[in-house]
Amino acid sequence: MLDLALQLEPGAPEPLYEQIYGALAHQIRTGRLAAGERLPGKRSLAAGLGVAVNTVDTAYQLLVAEGYLESRARSGFRVLAWDGPLTATPAVSAPPAHPRAEEPAEPEWRFDLSTSGVDTGLFPFRTWGRIQKELLYSSPQLLGHGPRQGDEGLRLAVAEHLRAYRGVQCELDQIVIGAGNEYLMGLLARLLGGPAAVENPGYLRTARILENNGVEWVPVDIDGGGLIPAQLAASGARVACVTPSHQFPTGVTMPAPRRAQLLRWASEAPDRWIIEDDYDSEFRFDIRPLPSLQGMAGADGPVVYITTFSKSLAPSIRVAAMVLPRSLLPRWRAMYGIYASTVSRFEQETLCRFIQGGHFGRHLARLRSQYKLRMEALAAALEASFGPGRVVLQGRHTGLHLLLTLPDGPGERTMVARAQAAGIRLEGLSAYYMARRETSPENTVVIGYAALPPGDIPKLAEELKNLWAVQ
Repeated sequence: MLDLALQLEPGAPEPLYEQIYGALAHQIRTGRLAAGERLPGKRSLAAGLGVAVNTVDTAYQLLVAEGYLESRARSGFRVLAWDGPLTATPAVSAPPAHPRAEEPAEPEWRFDLSTSGVDTGLFPFRTWGRIQKELLYSSPQLLGHGPRQGDEGLRLAVAEHLRAYRGVQCELDQIVIGAGNEYLMGLLARLLGGPAAVENPGYLRTARILENNGVEWVPVDIDGGGLIPAQLAASGARVACVTPSHQFPTGVTMPAPRRAQLLRWASEAPDRWIIEDDYDSEFRFDIRPLPSLQGMAGADGPVVYITTFSKSLAPSIRVAAMVLPRSLLPRWRAMYGIYASTVSRFEQETLCRFIQGGHFGRHLARLRSQYKLRMEALAAALEASFGPGRVVLQGRHTGLHLLLTLPDGPGERTMVARAQAAGIRLEGLSAYYMARRETSPENTVVIGYAALPPGDIPKLAEELKNLWAVQ
């Protein structure tokens, strides 16, 4: 017989119809409601529970769909035989509502100076949309499975682009297309093992990816030339994760002699590897950047090259590319040869045509021009607001962020706290240190400007001056 003492919780995260459904399903599973028993009419039960008729109807319909009840014309709802084991738990009304684990809401920032931001208004909407529309109507074969390392057309286009712009030495069979740097780094971590050296300060996510994949990592300090070779040699690492073209977050460019030292380290013992993360090398504003480290090492050197299109197109277009040394290909295919490509073939073919049609080159030129103007405007506004010699800016030559140092500032922690309290999203440089944080330069914060609207620059500069109490 139906136990109508259902204890509903109107304020619970679980909707009322789900609470009714759960309670009735429980009574059927525990045998309190026998096969063939007729349930109260929807209006009668709704009145007894103090809920809307639609709420009861929705619960009944769920029970019918899942085989607990059957609906008979002019006879209402009856219980179907329950073939599963009868649970010995005491009769309850509604099952307890479990709080849903939700991601914390992101604050609404007035100014976004994070290093992850991009200006989505610069995305090539018209050209990208036109190519995708053409593909949807003309290329039904893209709905099927493609090559596991990525479609050949895109890999060929990426190989040609990297050879022309970054001096990368590769053929399309060395390239793997994946859904973002994090995904490819996770595969590499398990492929190469460890211990792995990570730049300090550096990209914290790299250390977390290694850790999540069971790879031991060790922080190795950088100086004005990048990763310090002597510390790397003493670390016991077999893998070195580096950002030689534009070290994150300091902006240091690794000079050719230091690159040669790094390659020598890799050659001095078997199974040593360098992972070159070339994440934003497209954005250099003064002179052409040095060729990639992979280009110095050659197609079968000890360097795995990774790049992403997140900064140059959009973070949500999850396309990254990795170039493997030829000697690693058999190991890669033995370990991951059955893995399907994680990038939509429509996205792959769109990007392929975008590159081959010359659109990507023109898009990069436009981005460099726009971001350079933004960087120059931001630097000029900060220097004007704080006064001559009162602020030091580093990293103007490349990338999409600056290091801002106030020699007479109130301290990094205070600078960050005041800015964030005022709705300005930024981080202090010390936040990127994984060890020896006390060596971080004082009064220094990281200012990303890619997502900063140009019209907000003067107001931001003046507000930072006031927040940091520079007289």
